[in-house]
Amino acid sequence: MKRERGFTFIELVITVAILGVLAAAAMPMIELSLQRGKEQELRLSLRQIREAIDAYKKAADEGRIARQADESGYPRRLEELSAGVEDIRDPGKRKIYFLRRLPPDPMFAGQAEVAAETWGKRSYESSADAPKEGRDVFDVYSSSKRKGLNGIAYDQW
Repeated sequence: MKRERGFTFIELVITVAILGVLAAAAMPMIELSLQRGKEQELRLSLRQIREAIDAYKKAADEGRIARQADESGYPRRLEELSAGVEDIRDPGKRKIYFLRRLPPDPMFAGQAEVAAETWGKRSYESSADAPKEGRDVFDVYSSSKRKGLNGIAYDQW
């Protein structure tokens, strides 16, 4: 007996059910992949900013950046890393840039327009256990309280 029409209703329901099960099984894998991507971006951003802060401090210690006697030598604001600071040793007073652009915190849940507002900042005077903002930026951390795939909260990375 030859079938004249396409799928029967039961065949269509079974096909849709199988596709639904496959899609439901794939969703956790997609979410895991997205989270891994964000975590990789967070690691890279933290490394770039921390290296730029260290380079700023080194330039300040070498006398290339103007600072007061009571200052630590770390940038006063995170934006200085990408906005640049005047090189006081350069006769042309050109700026020193430590980052091309300041990356935003990839785990930041809000919609801040300024990348510096997405990061938690720790001043030189604050302890590592209780980071607080102050007169300078000694370190940065994610503003997210969620835990990473490794079980450690993003703000502890």
